[in-house]
Amino acid sequence: MTRASHWERRLYLSAHPFAYPLLRGLDRLGAAVRVPGVGVVVNDPETARAVLLDGEVFRKDGPGSPGDLWTPILGPSVLLNMEGEAHRALRRKLAELFTPASTAALCARVLAEPLRELSARLEGGEPVDLVDTMRVMAGGVICEVIGLPDIDERACRAMFEAGERIVSMVGLRTRTLGPAQVAVAREVLDPIGETAARAFRAGDERTVMGRMRSLGLSEGEARGAAGAFFLTGTETVATLVPRLVALLHDTGLLARVAADRALLDPAIDEAMRVTTPTPVMLRSVHADAKVGRVRVRPGDRVLIATHNCCRSLGPFALEPSPAKAALRRLWFGAGPHFCLGYPLAHAEIHAVMTTLLDHAPLTITSRTPAKNVLIPTYASLTLHRAPDAVPGTEAEPAGETTRGGAA
Repeated sequence: MTRASHWERRLYLSAHPFAYPLLRGLDRLGAAVRVPGVGVVVNDPETARAVLLDGEVFRKDGPGSPGDLWTPILGPSVLLNMEGEAHRALRRKLAELFTPASTAALCARVLAEPLRELSARLEGGEPVDLVDTMRVMAGGVICEVIGLPDIDERACRAMFEAGERIVSMVGLRTRTLGPAQVAVAREVLDPIGETAARAFRAGDERTVMGRMRSLGLSEGEARGAAGAFFLTGTETVATLVPRLVALLHDTGLLARVAADRALLDPAIDEAMRVTTPTPVMLRSVHADAKVGRVRVRPGDRVLIATHNCCRSLGPFALEPSPAKAALRRLWFGAGPHFCLGYPLAHAEIHAVMTTLLDHAPLTITSRTPAKNVLIPTYASLTLHRAPDAVPGTEAEPAGETTRGGAA
């Protein structure tokens, strides 16, 4: 096992010590397999894509689907729990908010000062906890989106932790959230909805919420969208960047990407394939059909093991292949539910990675896997500019540490 694979496995086992071995074990049972208490598990990319593209049979608004999880706390119209013409109409409106140009401009505005501070710290040879740094940056971007600009680092961290608290309620076998869990989630999300509603009513088209009003969305749709953006728009980015840096560091590819920036976008995609920001996807069956060789009936639950689908193509490597290209970013879904926020996530990741690579060579000095989280990640990952790259310093031998001893 390579060093990169070792750390990725540690992250998954730390987050899901029982569910992860089960998920990987199911991968050996074929393209699709029925698992009592879980549903029909899909492990094959082609089978997964076929399910995701058929929005009539496999839906997000039935028993065991994402609708069961999120409708009680976000309302009925948030893309995460919609299908059909209503979903298409809302998606068309929201898509105008997340073009590559607009998301790049938003990130440039919100991240300008945090990236300057990050650059100064690395330039001075200071250690940087990239996990904490990314929580602040991802929190700042999502606060801008929902209409809460210019908040301090403490508030950004609190926003991230609140979202993590809700998302961590969901496990492999979770079908619905209980009354107590819904109450906790509403306690977090209701103030966010109020903030978004105020920005919506103000109608300032320089803001995302104000533009929603001009695009014809209702206040209820804007509130629901804000909650969905909050839940899905922080952890993906905040968890990916430290893992991407670790993968490049552990495979010895960091210097290569720093020297050839044309490799950055392929490296981001490859890291997303390996880390799989959405490890599983859920669908509810609405008609008799087949998933691979498994027959399904209305009311059945399909669990797409996105992680198994994506990891079937091997460990992290920058060399392209037709099989990798055929995935077409399956980790963000496919068809009508392909992640609407992909351009925003990519813009954030690209902006931060550009700053980090500007200060290569970088060294990871310590890292700790996170526990009890939905998306496996590091609880901390400390890096700094390699000593021989910092003016006025000399390189000294240093070993990387992790909680409990040397790695």
